[in-house]
Amino acid sequence: MSRPRLLPLLLVLLLGVSPLDASERQAKEAELKQLRERITALQQRLQKARGQHDALRNELRTTERRIGELNRNIRRLDQDLAERRRRQEKLEGEERSLQETVSAQRDYLAAQVRAAYAMGRQEYLKILLNQQSPSTVGRVVTYYDYLNQARSERITHLSVTINELERVQRELGAEAERLRTLREQRAGEKSALEQGRLEREELVRRLKAEIESEDQRLTGMRRDEEQLKELIRALADALSDIPAEAGNRKPFASLKGKMQWPASGPLLVSYGSPRKLGKLRWSGVMIGAQQGQEVRTISHGRVAFADWLRGYGLLMIIDHGDGYMSLYGHNQSLYKETGDWVEAGETIASVGDSGGLDRVGLYFEIRKNGRPTDPVRWCRR
Repeated sequence: MSRPRLLPLLLVLLLGVSPLDASERQAKEAELKQLRERITALQQRLQKARGQHDALRNELRTTERRIGELNRNIRRLDQDLAERRRRQEKLEGEERSLQETVSAQRDYLAAQVRAAYAMGRQEYLKILLNQQSPSTVGRVVTYYDYLNQARSERITHLSVTINELERVQRELGAEAERLRTLREQRAGEKSALEQGRLEREELVRRLKAEIESEDQRLTGMRRDEEQLKELIRALADALSDIPAEAGNRKPFASLKGKMQWPASGPLLVSYGSPRKLGKLRWSGVMIGAQQGQEVRTISHGRVAFADWLRGYGLLMIIDHGDGYMSLYGHNQSLYKETGDWVEAGETIASVGDSGGLDRVGLYFEIRKNGRPTDPVRWCRR
């Protein structure tokens, strides 16, 4: 085999990646890109179906998306700040330890200098001029050389320690500057978030004023429900030929009655209970969780949808395989993107009131082949 042909193989071996791994990675990336393109096309089709003249809801969607993004940025900045503070505390501990070492080494050298000064160089000359035996003189001279060498090593160690201390102090200064910048960024995001919330309140008020009759509300609810059904059907079609992630994981159906709820709080709305208007019934439950509380996925799966949907606000849908999907609606912010794999108990969003909701809570559904099923039967009581 010629040398040019060997080069790629050697590079692969050196990097610890097989040609098969590289091709698998490319296939996964292509698969994810294809999935996201399908979901994007689906969202565009749904948006067109919702109509282009619903200006207030379009504005609400834009505002709540922006609020969700700001909340996500603030969460990331909080994580960065926490990490920087831990780094700063570690550096401060190093600085204290180095300062103690420098102080101890200086005290030791000072004691040596005082001893040398008290002894005086003339003592060394007296020993050389002494009439003692040459072997005694040699031992004493060697002793003096050892003392001088030890003193020189102490000075070298002190110099190294001082340089290390200066490095740590420079890093502390840089870390303090990074913390200041992060705090400024967070303050800016918080200010923009408050402005966004004010805009949202005004939009919700205008929406309520626009819907004058119960008939209009009922029509809107029915339309929202039909759009969700259409979305789930389309997602099932889009995901049907996407292979599941490899791994020894239990089938979703085998976890019935054993899963944790996605958020803690009382059930404000029960599955199958009647809605306020018409003959509509709830296809899921509403959990009375607190604003900003973490939303956790109930089982392993893949994010099939992560965007704003009329009537459900910032919505996340996770495909668990075998026709099962879980839905998490009215979120404040979404932390995962379409195509991401998630594990049971992983944080995927935060509780909110998006979608024009007038109270904070998490809307939660479980569906099998597009049909809703009671979450109480699936999650631990």
